[in-house]
Amino acid sequence: MNAINIREKFQKVNGQWHPHQIATVDDMQVILAKIQGEFVWHKHDDEDELFQVIKGTLYMKFRDKTVTVNEGELIVVPKGVEHCPATKDDEEVHLLLFEKLSTAHTGNVVHEKTQSEYPKI
Repeated sequence: MNAINIREKFQKVNGQWHPHQIATVDDMQVILAKIQGEFVWHKHDDEDELFQVIKGTLYMKFRDKTVTVNEGELIVVPKGVEHCPATKDDEEVHLLLFEKLSTAHTGNVVHEKTQSEYPKI
């Protein structure tokens, strides 16, 4: 058991929209990701997702609204809810996510941004 320095781990995150696993808690994984622009509209039928903004501003798009999630805030997307994470312009946003190990990156959608394996850092 050691402390995990999130700032140091973010320096090891390669690329955007490519999650990296930093820890597991029971059947959950703790993930870091750098994002920029708009992701893919998708949903997870069986898993909730928690997004915490470490740096920048996340715009979580839903079909009926967009929720602004500022640095230091988090949002939980319930299972079955279609969503699309996004940023403004050229801002790179740093996220910490909690999700089940079984959660597929782009849920019910296969896209060029879909990642099937998350590097452990």
